[in-house]
Amino acid sequence: MQFSKVIVTAVVILNVVFTAAVLYAFLQVGSEPTALIAAWFAFTTGELFMLANIKKRKLFFERREKPNVEDGQ
Repeated sequence: MQFSKVIVTAVVILNVVFTAAVLYAFLQVGSEPTALIAAWFAFTTGELFMLANIKKRKLFFERREKPNVEDGQ
């Protein structure tokens, strides 16, 4: 399994666990931590965005280095 797939799976699982924990805290306290929720999802979204950029750049350079079969090379 590729490392990026492990990271994406971990982020999804952590988001589910975080959401469950926030819902539980909301039931206990009656107040939601708005700033914490925004920061958490901004962080995980940023991580996934950067991972996608790394993957996109990797594919770009792999295609650039591969010779084009249609050109007769």
